[in-house]
Amino acid sequence: MKPRSFRLAKPRIFAVAGLGAGIALLLLAWGQHDRIAAETQDVYKDLETFSNVLSIIQRSYVEEVDTREVVDGAIKGMLGALDPHSSFMTPDDFKELQMETKGRFTGIGIEITMKDGILTVVSPIEGTPAFKKGLKAGDRIMKIEKDFTKDMSLTEAVKRLRGPKGTEVTISVHREGWTELKEITIVRDEIPIHSVRSRNLEPGYLYVRVSNFQSETTRDLRKAVDTYAEKEAVQGMILDLRNNPGGLLDQAVKVSDLFLEDGLIVSTKGRIKDQNMTFKAHRGGDEYTFPMVVLVNEGTASASEIVAGALRDHKRALVLGAQTFGKGSVQTIIPMDDGSGLRLTTARYYTPNGTSIQAKGVVPDIIVPSTITYAKLDADKEKQREAWLVREKDLRRHIANGQGEEDEESAGEEPAVEEPNGDNDNSGEDQDAEFRKQLEKDPQLNTALLMLKGLHVLGNNP
Repeated sequence: MKPRSFRLAKPRIFAVAGLGAGIALLLLAWGQHDRIAAETQDVYKDLETFSNVLSIIQRSYVEEVDTREVVDGAIKGMLGALDPHSSFMTPDDFKELQMETKGRFTGIGIEITMKDGILTVVSPIEGTPAFKKGLKAGDRIMKIEKDFTKDMSLTEAVKRLRGPKGTEVTISVHREGWTELKEITIVRDEIPIHSVRSRNLEPGYLYVRVSNFQSETTRDLRKAVDTYAEKEAVQGMILDLRNNPGGLLDQAVKVSDLFLEDGLIVSTKGRIKDQNMTFKAHRGGDEYTFPMVVLVNEGTASASEIVAGALRDHKRALVLGAQTFGKGSVQTIIPMDDGSGLRLTTARYYTPNGTSIQAKGVVPDIIVPSTITYAKLDADKEKQREAWLVREKDLRRHIANGQGEEDEESAGEEPAVEEPNGDNDNSGEDQDAEFRKQLEKDPQLNTALLMLKGLHVLGNNP
């Protein structure tokens, strides 16, 4: 809404400077009051229009309507008009969110977003029914059961995909290179989100995969490192944040704090003062001083970008992989009196060197393109690679970077990576044949291990 313009009359010049300044301030205050009053009046007119429309629907619609559902729909539309990450949650949706942040829900196990009005897979969660059925990042879910997902809200899609353990849901999927939709029936299961998985790469070299940031992530990560360190000295660690969609901000801060002695981790800036915050590392506790490489790709988003950005800016770790998703905004969860909730974008976050990665992403220190198998990708299909990727800047109504920077693409990047399905194996034994095959097919992880050995030789100086 464009505020009504106003003009201040030029004040007379008085001999007493203080009096002139006071009158100028008074006139300015009057002008601001006039503008605010005009905006308030416009809002009341809009609310009156909404009330009239609701009254017409109640009176004239072909069938009797549930007023609560209509109002909830209006609120969802209002939040949906802001940006891709703001939304309204019904009481049931709010309860599901609370369960998910605690690390458990029932469903098929995928992270999804909307791109061009189509439900698109950001990444499957490792070990879940969707992962076992072969769903991949970039897959487009065209239908859930018999209903098309075109312009279906994310909240509605999540609700349709989740359900009681043991029940089935059929989705119709389109993937780059397929000539027709493929129906996939998936049995829902409890999705315990084990956000931290680890294993021994080689003697002295630890691999830790963080799939998302939930309430126990920092504790589990510390436990994984300490358990390994009890058996042999850690000469280096790979922190894999690929296809990590984010999660809790405080956990991203605490994970970063494990590896930093001091300094800024992340800052947030919003319209109101309460949203301007800084989070710093603290000295003390166990210090992990071994060399580190952080793996990122197109699915690395939000909280995982905070960790990658902090460790990169402090030169604590070498960041390797593909340019990240670029979700540099903070969502605040606001409970409502009736049990519903708002997920509202309230601030942008900035890496320690003051860079906003919103709609831009973290550019790795060393770029190693992600790999994916294409079915006879010819010259014509080469143009479709960019459409396959889903990043923040591709989403409708995404908020701007905030620093006047153009979105950048890293040369040679391709879609999602096929990554190792790590387990909680800290035994220090040699890698099994399956994992070695995965390592050979994963150029990002393979390169990270080589770089990590180099950092160890150089004394952890990225």
